[in-house]
Amino acid sequence: MRENLEQIREKIGYFAQKAGRRMEEIKIVAVTKGVGVEKIEEAIAGGICFLGENRLQEALPKILRLSWEGIEWHFVGRLQTNKVKKVVQYFHAIQSVDRPEVVVRIKQELENLNRGDYPIFIQVNLTGKETQGGISERDFFPLLEHVALWPCIRVVGLMTIGPQADEKEIRRVFGRLRELRDEVNRRGIFKEEVRELSMGMSDDFHWAILEGATILRLGRALFGER
Repeated sequence: MRENLEQIREKIGYFAQKAGRRMEEIKIVAVTKGVGVEKIEEAIAGGICFLGENRLQEALPKILRLSWEGIEWHFVGRLQTNKVKKVVQYFHAIQSVDRPEVVVRIKQELENLNRGDYPIFIQVNLTGKETQGGISERDFFPLLEHVALWPCIRVVGLMTIGPQADEKEIRRVFGRLRELRDEVNRRGIFKEEVRELSMGMSDDFHWAILEGATILRLGRALFGER
């Protein structure tokens, strides 16, 4: 795992330089689905401080054991409304918000917990594949206008899953997410600038860096095959 992490950081540095960017702009969210606590602890010892899970039931025991200072847990899977309460309670951020009804439930649970300023990402589906989840581009801005009604929720970024395709198509999708983020900021929908672009996984994170990714969601590249 440590060797993998070292190689990943070298690759990030190379492609960041190629894109005229600073390596420090890019964060790794280690996706720990199917990964045991000992390996996660190795990742933390190697400097990883952002951890991602897409299944609440699997995540909770890990979070309870590894809720250390400086560690952030991000929910990266498709979010069902009946799971929102516990996700808001245990995760520091949700990267997969894609429906108005999920936004409403997040708002309700934050009010119940007397919490505010909760960070979320809007997941955008730019491939047309329903299995990947995400709001369609057509419905994207109406969803943002809905989110903007609730000051307890803070949109910090956008997220997408790249297609299984060639470099040109992968980069088109990632580039389009960057354009959408920039358009959100031009329109001034939110008081604070939306900065984060969570895109790029084990097979395509190098293309994501070239297109402006600030967060890479890495599982297999870091931990190996499950």
